[in-house]
Amino acid sequence: MQQQTAPTTRTKSWTLNLEIAEESKDATTVEAALDTGDRTLRTHATAQRNPGDPPAPEIGDEYAAGRALLELGRQLLRMATVDAAENEKAAAHEPPAR
Repeated sequence: MQQQTAPTTRTKSWTLNLEIAEESKDATTVEAALDTGDRTLRTHATAQRNPGDPPAPEIGDEYAAGRALLELGRQLLRMATVDAAENEKAAAHEPPAR
């Protein structure tokens, strides 16, 4: 009888860097980079204060950073879709396992 071994856990760390800059009292920009170890995804986002609102720089930070993170998420999903299609295509060309 053959013993089965437990599957090995795969662990990776990705690094996210957000550089937040107040361009003025009314505008915030974010440069975002996600390093997966294999690739680095980058994006840029901004937030503009509504002229009728009192100044609150932390709110601009949150809006700009949130927008940057959403765009990185979209980039990751597009990348995964392309990679999955390529993986499926490669598997179709492999000989069947015995």
